[in-house]
Amino acid sequence: MSGITGWLDRQRDLREHEAAVRAMSDALTHRGPDHGGAWIDRHVALGHRAATATDTRPGGQPAVVAEAGRPLAVLTLSGEIYNTGELRAELTGRGHVFAGDTDEDAEVVAHAYLEWGGDAVRRLNGAFAFAIWDVRRSELFLARDRLGIEPLYFAEHPSGLLFGSEPKALLANDLFVPEVDAHGLIDIFTVAMRRPGDAVYRGLREVRPGWTVRVDHNGLHHTRYWRLESAPHPDDLPTTVDTLDALLTDIIGRQTRTAAPAGLLSGGLDSSVITALAARSVTAATGAKLSTYSVDFAGGDDDFTPDALHSSRDAPFVRAVVDHVGTDHTEVILDAPALLDEMTETLRARDIPGVGDLDVSLYLLFREVRKYASVVLSGEGADDIFGGYPWFVAEAANPTGGFPWGAGNTDRNGMLSAELREHLDLDAAVAERHDEAVAEVSRLDGEDAAARRVREVFHLEITRFLPFLLDRKDRMSARTGLLVRLPFCDHRLVEYLWNLPWDLKRHGGQEKGILRTVAEPWLPPQVAKRPKSGFPFGQSPEYLAAVRAATREMLADPSSPALALLNTTALRELADSDRWHNGTFTPPPWLPRALQLNTWLREYRVAVRL
Repeated sequence: MSGITGWLDRQRDLREHEAAVRAMSDALTHRGPDHGGAWIDRHVALGHRAATATDTRPGGQPAVVAEAGRPLAVLTLSGEIYNTGELRAELTGRGHVFAGDTDEDAEVVAHAYLEWGGDAVRRLNGAFAFAIWDVRRSELFLARDRLGIEPLYFAEHPSGLLFGSEPKALLANDLFVPEVDAHGLIDIFTVAMRRPGDAVYRGLREVRPGWTVRVDHNGLHHTRYWRLESAPHPDDLPTTVDTLDALLTDIIGRQTRTAAPAGLLSGGLDSSVITALAARSVTAATGAKLSTYSVDFAGGDDDFTPDALHSSRDAPFVRAVVDHVGTDHTEVILDAPALLDEMTETLRARDIPGVGDLDVSLYLLFREVRKYASVVLSGEGADDIFGGYPWFVAEAANPTGGFPWGAGNTDRNGMLSAELREHLDLDAAVAERHDEAVAEVSRLDGEDAAARRVREVFHLEITRFLPFLLDRKDRMSARTGLLVRLPFCDHRLVEYLWNLPWDLKRHGGQEKGILRTVAEPWLPPQVAKRPKSGFPFGQSPEYLAAVRAATREMLADPSSPALALLNTTALRELADSDRWHNGTFTPPPWLPRALQLNTWLREYRVAVRL
């Protein structure tokens, strides 16, 4: 776990603003609690925070590559590179000399940049975000991994640019003023429909996944270095299975070589596949059992109600995997009423309103697991690239022409105040964003209408829904100091699956059928065939009552800033009714989201500019 930040200013001498640079870096201490460093020159400053689990050389970043005592490039890197060894060997063969006194990943990336320039990112396998100050050209170079696993925000100011792993790094600098406009409110009121690059706050941007940004005296230059290209799938079923087996084995092998990761085990297909492969890899390397962790809520047996996203309880399937694979397992029990107590903490993790108890459940899991482990493997991304969500099948049979996870949400404006509805039309904005997204799809000649729509849905999933999940995972894990690796987000696996025909992905007639076929030798039969069931969340009566009471308290306080944006009559009706969640993804429960919006506007002193 690590965090980066920096400040480019063509007019100020930043050597006189060291305290401001340190404040930006200190805002990310939770991402790297063990040590930090800063490199400050006249017009540029780079900061870094790191955890010992991922950077064993204190003070190893920012990394400086010098020649004859003069710096050529300075780099600050967040994340991990999984092909460092191969790159180092190639660069050594090309004459590069490694000092060995800094973080190895950072030093390799810096040398790769000096050798190949901006094209160096095409050679990296990993989850990364980095900034390089090219001393030779007086240019700043920002880059982010292909899927956007590692975050990277930036904001221009009149004489330069601020950047950081989280918005809070920029908010620590007086040059960045927290404001939100109509576009940012659309991002808050809709879920997983944000345009890549948008970041809620007015003037704040993200480096888009698979893109780089070069900043020189002429401004910002955005370059795309990766996209999903459509092509016919050449392999038959046995070859496809063998290829996926080899890819997954290699990916897990790379991600278990360092820091002895544990596994997050839900008893679902995705986490069970990772567990089985990681257990094999860890035992072969160390002779020890893989440690695994699962989550459940106190009283979950009594409170659980099946719905479209939660088909069955996890516990029996977790035990089947543990017994079959042979892991050292710990079950983490969470208290559902505590969800409300931690909702402000998850807001501070995100710096923007999130999705309420869905965030808090994940945060509490990560916080508890961090007591036992510093690095874990998790299954995010599998449903997005294999087609595991129920809306894939629904769209293949009956296309909606919109974001499939929003199907059935017929009046998004209903929770907005009358004044805000004069400035926003969420339904129109969502339709526009959908059309923009599908226009980006790389088409394949000869596909029929159904196949084209399925390809569109996978594109929407990978470029809109998955970033939402990755952002949630990053903030909740970073807040607890837990490093979470995501094997299913390896870009090689994503590229291969992109062109698998839908009927092959659903081999055997079940969601993620091809993954189930690959995993059959590794898992108990009941787990290999288990239908999709989502991450558990608190459903206890005590929690629901606490949220309703807090909502009524907010509504009774005329100074509550969210009241100007929300339909208070509709909100009060929700607080007084038994309605909570309709068993689909959208909309997540409104009451906790309204509470977070109110807290955000107040605590972050966000000005609304319509």
